[in-house]
Amino acid sequence: MPLWLDLLRTPMAAPETGALRRMRLVWQGLCLSVALVVGFFAQFHAALGRPAPCLAAALLAAAALYTWLYLRRKNAADTAFLQETGEAG
Repeated sequence: MPLWLDLLRTPMAAPETGALRRMRLVWQGLCLSVALVVGFFAQFHAALGRPAPCLAAALLAAAALYTWLYLRRKNAADTAFLQETGEAG
């Protein structure tokens, strides 16, 4: 397995709970969706017409907000884990 793919499947600090794992997978799906919409926007626009830019903008906004939420919860979990193990300063 390539290293980059292995790193995508690996939690970075604290043991990953089921909720954080689901959040990470949803976040990765949103990022992949944004990449596909950007990469194939001409086809996306041809298929959907005028609503395509609005849907793409909504997807970008959802990805940005979910990124903020995920990073906030992941940071809180990492901080709690480090305090529990005595490694936080």
